[in-house]
Amino acid sequence: MKPTPFRPEALAELRVAVLGHYDRARRDLPWRGEDDPYRILVSEVMLQQTRVETVVGRYEQWLDQFPDLESLASAEEDDVVKAWEGLGYYRRARNLHRTARLVRERPDGSLPSRYADLRELPGLGDYTAGAVASIAFGEAVPAA
Repeated sequence: MKPTPFRPEALAELRVAVLGHYDRARRDLPWRGEDDPYRILVSEVMLQQTRVETVVGRYEQWLDQFPDLESLASAEEDDVVKAWEGLGYYRRARNLHRTARLVRERPDGSLPSRYADLRELPGLGDYTAGAVASIAFGEAVPAA
């Protein structure tokens, strides 16, 4: 870890202040508190280059149509793209679909739990792979 010019006590105070602010000001969003890796992945991919307000209206609709990786992997690409309408950047939907199909081929059929392995999936950059690894699997990965 890179050394910091701040005293450890100052960092601890900052950490407490930031987390306190988050607890007071956070929005109630449908994916907050989620522990299902698929649902976390969907929310993170939807939130790439899309406003939260837009995703809020579409997240539950997506999960109604594709409640898990298997249902998404089994879907036709045209149905996936149609369900993505309004979220823009359709490559994200196609990559999410490709990811579901790749994951289905894994021996256990589940998303990888490590950042490095998630990073290998289509459309998962540093930030998205890190978010899924840390939120769903507890791996300490900084937001990059």
